[in-house]
Amino acid sequence: MSQSKGTPLRSDAQRNRERILAVALVELTRCAETPLSLIAKAAGVGQGTFYRNFPNREALVLEIYRHEMHQVAESATVLLADHSPDRALREWMDRLAGFAMAKAGLADALRLATSAPGSGRAKPGHAPLTAAADLLLRAAEAAGTIRPGVSAEDFLLAIAGLWQLGTAGEREAQATRLLDLVMDGLRAGAAGG
Repeated sequence: MSQSKGTPLRSDAQRNRERILAVALVELTRCAETPLSLIAKAAGVGQGTFYRNFPNREALVLEIYRHEMHQVAESATVLLADHSPDRALREWMDRLAGFAMAKAGLADALRLATSAPGSGRAKPGHAPLTAAADLLLRAAEAAGTIRPGVSAEDFLLAIAGLWQLGTAGEREAQATRLLDLVMDGLRAGAAGG
């Protein structure tokens, strides 16, 4: 029996779903054409469990993207509770970089999922990331640790280079340099600086 929308999954079903997503992220990043049966086996679930959660490759790929994006977005609140606003913003930028690099590895699978004939599927919007960025920016602005008036949209445009980083071993170092540069720019003209 399939789960109706809005009904919470049992804890074991939720663990299965999360395991499938974690394995699929790794496997599909390696190869967009990884057989779904291999993903199910590596996740330790049967075919029935797999297809109850994800009826096809497109549904799986889009859910990986959505799931990863929401995890990054939701981490903003936790970071703000544990760190100063500017530190929370910078750490969140690192999490966003990790998401961008994982998405780069999934690009082929995502492209196939959204362009499959008759799929009618579109890549999920980035509203959760925009809202998280705005939350962090407003907190850092209120604390006087970044310049006033930076919009979430401008911030995301400023770090858009994350999505252009190659897959070579140097990308983590490039991401750190890019994000440090953006953070230095945000601090320039800050009330507290």
